[in-house]
Amino acid sequence: MSLTPDEVKTIARLARLAIGEQDIQQYARNLSRILEFVAQLDQADTRDVVPMAHPLDMAQRLRSDVVSETDQRDLFQQNAPQVQAGLYIVPKVIE
Repeated sequence: MSLTPDEVKTIARLARLAIGEQDIQQYARNLSRILEFVAQLDQADTRDVVPMAHPLDMAQRLRSDVVSETDQRDLFQQNAPQVQAGLYIVPKVIE
C-alpha cells in the first residue's frame, strides 16, 4: 500500500503533528513500508495459535485484600470549603 502526500498530510493533521513540506515524501515512503510490513504479517497463519496474555506460564502474585489504612475522610474534609454527604462540592465547569 502506497500513501500519497495528501494522505500523509491528513494523517499528520489528525495526529496534530507539524510536518514540513520537504519531509512529506519521506514520511509517505516510511509509512507505506510500515503498512506493507503489517500487511505481510496479516498473511501469517494463526489458526492454531492459542491467544495468551503472556508468553510465560506464570501466575501473578497478588497481595491479600485487606484494609491497611483507617478511614480519615472526615479529617480530610475539614479543610474543604464545601462538602455534602461525604462528597466535595466544586463549582460547575460544564454548562
